[in-house]
Amino acid sequence: MRTWCTVDTDDLRHVPTHQGHPTRSKAKETLPDYSSHLKDGFHQFRQWMESNEVAVTLFIIADQCNNMEFVSTIQDLETTFGGRITIGCHGLTHRSWSAWPEDSERFSEDLQQATSILKHHFPDSFRPWFRAPAGYISDWMASILSQQKYTVDTSVNPSWLVRRKASPSVKKVVESMESSGILERKWKTRFSLPTCGPAQHILGLRWNARQAWKGLGNPLGIDELHCVEDSRHEIATIYWHILDHARVNGRWSPPIKDL
Repeated sequence: MRTWCTVDTDDLRHVPTHQGHPTRSKAKETLPDYSSHLKDGFHQFRQWMESNEVAVTLFIIADQCNNMEFVSTIQDLETTFGGRITIGCHGLTHRSWSAWPEDSERFSEDLQQATSILKHHFPDSFRPWFRAPAGYISDWMASILSQQKYTVDTSVNPSWLVRRKASPSVKKVVESMESSGILERKWKTRFSLPTCGPAQHILGLRWNARQAWKGLGNPLGIDELHCVEDSRHEIATIYWHILDHARVNGRWSPPIKDL
């Protein structure tokens, strides 16, 4: 089984303690549009990309494009790595949709605006692939994604530890995506435990998460990215954050073998 490598570009201001969640978002300090931590992460990410031939999908929060230095950073990656960089939608902001009451009208408006922004800035790299901010996905979102021509959703973490994020349940979300003609690419788990994103760094989860990634199949290359949209191809989906590359004084890299 091949591996789809995806990376979220969230900045410090996007974490749920700062933005988008009805109960978790309590921090009051003002954070920059484009933090030095994220800039450091992009610098190290570029070096990592130069060390291999992996194709990577960046899931971008569209409000990041209000900062033209951020846009230039992504465009420079496109120029340097060509078809190895694809762009998916991570929302207009980092709103945790399923933690709030259903709001189809606002989600539709936000998705339309985010899609327009990403297509404008990254027309050659954009793909109709969606990841709900922080993995907060609801079944009612599927029909809206379909209406706006999205073909893939990759928001579902099937681990029992975080199943509350999928509303009303993981099963219902996946069924809704399927009935709306959208392919759900669930995140990689091991022993029903999370392995993606923060799980790579959380004490009690990270050993299992790193072992899971070390056992992955080879990452998709440019010529294989069409497999993401094709249900006939079984792939393992993993994700991490650009900010992760700033960890350990810039020495962190995803524990994937055979790059």
